[in-house]
Amino acid sequence: MLVSQILKDKGDLVFTASPQETVGAAAALLHTRRVGAMVVVDAEEAIVGILSERDIVRVIAKEGAPALTRPITACMSADVVFAYPEETVDALLERMTDRRIRHLPVVRDGRLAGIISIGDLVKYKISEAQAEAEGLKAYIAAG
Repeated sequence: MLVSQILKDKGDLVFTASPQETVGAAAALLHTRRVGAMVVVDAEEAIVGILSERDIVRVIAKEGAPALTRPITACMSADVVFAYPEETVDALLERMTDRRIRHLPVVRDGRLAGIISIGDLVKYKISEAQAEAEGLKAYIAAG
């Protein structure tokens, strides 16, 4: 399955934040929106980073509560790893595992087109395995 097909099922909603927002405000938004990451975009909507729960935990562990008043740029990942609509689930699973990341912004024609999480990919792989098992059961039952 391709990333574009997952986005068709999942939708293309991506929560974004500006680099000037504080770490505390971003943490509150992640909690309220029940997501694990936000894409950081500048005023022209260009992707400048990604902020995950892990990034926030790291900066708080390092700096303590004062980190909450710092801008997102203090802890976001600026070296963003992207996914593209024509890529396969297996390719993304490998990339995410190798890089130890859980969220990939999807880019189409240089613009943000969605976001894929490791959970989205695992959900697809489970449904694929279940469909294959059902197919084998039907084949065996048919004799």
